[in-house]
Amino acid sequence: RVELARLIVYKSAWNYDKGRIDPVLTSMAKMTAGRTAVEVCDEAIQMHGGYGYILENEVERFYRDAKITEIYEGTREIQKNTIASTLVGRFK
Repeated sequence: RVELARLIVYKSAWNYDKGRIDPVLTSMAKMTAGRTAVEVCDEAIQMHGGYGYILENEVERFYRDAKITEIYEGTREIQKNTIASTLVGRFK
């Protein structure tokens, strides 16, 4: 899952660098990377037990950062709407 998120982000960034902005790919990259980061942090917190929730622990900060990244510039629902509306527009 992490490798999938990395590849989608790299492809989206590569397209952007080449001047080919694809809103579907960009939304997929944001949605996948954000969700993957939260899932990885959830697993890390579980591995650390109660210590994973303590403010002094880096895992807690990583989780907060991952969660807010998932929300910045549009929630998953907004990203899904962007993907769906673009794809529906392509098939009309």
